[in-house]
Amino acid sequence: MMCAFTRPLLWLFLCALAPLASAAPAPALPTLPELPARGYLLVDFHSGKTLVEKNADERLEPASLTKIVTAYVVFREIAAGKIKLSDEVLISERAWRTGGSKMFIQVGTRVKIEDLLKGMMIQSGNDAAIALAEHVAGSVEAFANLMNDHAQRLGMTASHYTNPNGLPDPELYTTARDMARVTLALIREFPEYYAWYSNRDFTYNKITQQNRNPLLRRDPSTDGVKTGYTKAAGYCLIGSAKRNTMRLISVVLGTASNKARADASLALLNYGFRFYENHLLYPAQQPILTLRAWYGNVTELPVGPLSDVAATIPQGLYDKLTARLEKTSDFVAPIAKGAAVGDVVITLGEEELVRMPVVALEEITEGNLWRQAVDTVLKQFSAHD
Repeated sequence: MMCAFTRPLLWLFLCALAPLASAAPAPALPTLPELPARGYLLVDFHSGKTLVEKNADERLEPASLTKIVTAYVVFREIAAGKIKLSDEVLISERAWRTGGSKMFIQVGTRVKIEDLLKGMMIQSGNDAAIALAEHVAGSVEAFANLMNDHAQRLGMTASHYTNPNGLPDPELYTTARDMARVTLALIREFPEYYAWYSNRDFTYNKITQQNRNPLLRRDPSTDGVKTGYTKAAGYCLIGSAKRNTMRLISVVLGTASNKARADASLALLNYGFRFYENHLLYPAQQPILTLRAWYGNVTELPVGPLSDVAATIPQGLYDKLTARLEKTSDFVAPIAKGAAVGDVVITLGEEELVRMPVVALEEITEGNLWRQAVDTVLKQFSAHD
């Protein structure tokens, strides 16, 4: 489970790697039987650690999972102030004529962006996705370029998008790992909009449609995310569940039925929650220790990580974790706030679990002549900080 850090890890104040003390091997985890899907992946939300995978980097068709990328792009445009949820979108004939799952918007009408987003996220409306794309970028083709730009920025290097709804196209493809990346980014950056994925139904123009995600009806800990299906892609599902403070993301691609994708997703999620735990070790921008600063107006430099330092480990092994700081050098004033200090490295036995940059949390200016003279003498007798 995710918990506040209550006991300091063993700190080794070293500038470089040092041999770790011998440790008893971690108990072997039971193997999850292979699931009937072309590819799948289970990831911890807080640490990003992959817990289970099969063909996670194989190029596969995403079907309507593509709409997660579409939603992410629209959310970014809203955050940038370029559009608003209350903006009304004029529905084109192209959007209205789009086949497959529909929100049932009518050509020539105006629909709020918020309604289009919910129609796409909850009802999987292909027509809503087209309408959003045309409003945001002027055309579906221009919006696809935006999708690819954001995918590259997120590190989704094995994906390519040609439309916002996932209808079949030979140049539309992704991987389980890439879909996990954009899902993690969407939840992390836009939690207020992500909450819409948990809505059981949505009504537009007096037509109520149920959320297509079967996990919402089978496991109360799940709150998303999205289904997908085409004949070529098979039945796909990205699931997310939160139990206590631990959140896991499952990606299942290419199963044979709606039941198969739901069963595979729950198998992954249940396995992760049963056999793993997550710990927040050091919160972002909070001091984890104080280093000696030389020739400055003060001698103590508080340092901390840029982002939360979290570790996902097999259950019961928290006491086996070890932390160390790999410093860049001695710290000589002036030192800017935010200056790189080194890396905090978390290990379990001989396995490196986490490596996170550590920065100066305060500015240190040059000291007066007396302070510099004293430090010149002291530094000669100091082998380590």
